Amino acid sequence: MELARIDLDPLDPQSATPPYEQVRVQVAARITDGRLPAGSRLPTVRALAEELGLAVNTVARVYKELEADGLVATEGRRGTRVTGTVATPSAVRDAAESLALEARRAGLTLAEATRLLEQGWSR
Repeated sequence: MELARIDLDPLDPQSATPPYEQVRVQVAARITDGRLPAGSRLPTVRALAEELGLAVNTVARVYKELEADGLVATEGRRGTRVTGTVATPSAVRDAAESLALEARRAGLTLAEATRLLEQGWSR
């Protein structure tokens, strides 16, 4: 299989979320929703770092965490490939829908609700 294009959204340098986590979340989402199907070969750490304007170690951390999550496998010189998708547990989906509903009822913006989730994540 040829090299996959990841097509990430621009990173937000003002975000409290570190760049590696912004990249990890986006790549994981693309694997989970099928935009990066099983077997897709990801760019090398060095190539993706250059494309995103990040340090090589930052992208290496992304790949390491994606591997720990079971989403990719690094195969030495053959590169890093998508192993498959991980289904989002229904309890997590339900909690996300509940958060969205409550945040809208409280008059929060998506950015404000996201910030609350990020704060809870880091605890």
